Amino acid sequence: MEFEVKDVARALGLNIESSQRITGWSIDSRTVAPGDLFFALRGPNHDGDAYVDDVLRKGAVAAVANDTAKNQAAPGPVLIVPDTLEALQSAASWALQQWSGEVIGVTGSAGKTSTKDVIAAILGASMPVGKTIGNLNNHLGVPLSILRLPDEARVAVLEMGMNHAGEIRKLCEIARPRIGVVTNVGYAHMEAFDSIEGVAAAKRELIESLPPDGIAVLNAGDPLVSRFREVHPGRTITFGIDSGDIRAGHIQLTDSGVSFMVEGVLFESSMLGRHSVLNIVAGIAVAALYGIRPAQLTSVVRDLAAPSMRGRRLIHDEVLILDDCYNSNPDAARAMIDVLRDTPAKRRIAVLGEMLELGRWSEPLHRDVGSYVAASGIDVLVGIRGEACHLVDAARHAGLAVNAAFFFADAPAAGELLRRIARPGDAILFKGSRGTHVELALEKFVVRSN
Repeated sequence: MEFEVKDVARALGLNIESSQRITGWSIDSRTVAPGDLFFALRGPNHDGDAYVDDVLRKGAVAAVANDTAKNQAAPGPVLIVPDTLEALQSAASWALQQWSGEVIGVTGSAGKTSTKDVIAAILGASMPVGKTIGNLNNHLGVPLSILRLPDEARVAVLEMGMNHAGEIRKLCEIARPRIGVVTNVGYAHMEAFDSIEGVAAAKRELIESLPPDGIAVLNAGDPLVSRFREVHPGRTITFGIDSGDIRAGHIQLTDSGVSFMVEGVLFESSMLGRHSVLNIVAGIAVAALYGIRPAQLTSVVRDLAAPSMRGRRLIHDEVLILDDCYNSNPDAARAMIDVLRDTPAKRRIAVLGEMLELGRWSEPLHRDVGSYVAASGIDVLVGIRGEACHLVDAARHAGLAVNAAFFFADAPAAGELLRRIARPGDAILFKGSRGTHVELALEKFVVRSN
């Protein structure tokens, strides 16, 4: 969205008479561009006020800062506020009031980024759409995503994440979604919760925040999610595989992706696994709310592509690589193990990094996934870093041979092993939490020695 500096200043309770036009929004002095409004955020290890002069010299039209004394001689307009984070969130909320579009909120323990992208792609074939870029889904990312919406967008598809109770409710106060989509409730971010029901309550905040005329779009196959309709007085539409108002059936997993039927319409996609079908069906369900029928969506679904490190298929030296390095949690790991299990290959190798933010649940949840690897008939398991040692130990106890289960403290060492043991015809899955950097194992595997 684009505004004049004076209008944003007025929205923040300030009087700055600058008619310069804001063409971008930034919280990072390293990437600020001419025309940006810069928010000088404070963090535990940095003070954004220290970069105000720099960003204004780079062409920022103004800065929102905390400290008058530090910015008296700044080479451009500075909007002094008590709290720059609150100012960022207030500016986003105000900007939405000036915009005539509708917000769709998307949350869930797994699949929310992919579902957000699917919904945006499906709706984008019929109308101008804005969306969260990447997974900017927290107290900083959601307001930034709002401010960066194209002015012409009719719909904004915003991903909403959380680590603690109350966070999604706060995001909804800023974004005011009219449609809320929940993919699932699982064991991601368990460290702040006493039970899976606590995670469910935190996800339910999206549905609780909808207006009375809002619409809840819920996964019929998740018992916790399907009960969210009980807290919403308005309309609910459900989606799922073999259940729900909008449902997929006749699913076929192929070498090139998946095919399935919805309301008698055949869909084909290069995306991987049954979980991807569920993400797509969620998008088809949202499209129905805008009068878009399944028969209108076959080409859009066929053109959907997995983003980098999110279920992409690669071939290297006759080895099939399933690159899902971006992030992981117990439910997402099982989903990709299923994909690996169902992939035709001479041997199937799972490279699984530590799953973070599980707190006191970490060891048992890692062990559960390790046991699942063995029960799924995976031939080789490689665990990377920290708590992944429990993955490997549990897989061995569940029957995986000692010489087929390995643990490494870092990802590059795992990549070196794979270069020694991988053979043509193998399929290798790479998956782990972002902080584990499993992609370094993949990079080491595909780069030949000199």
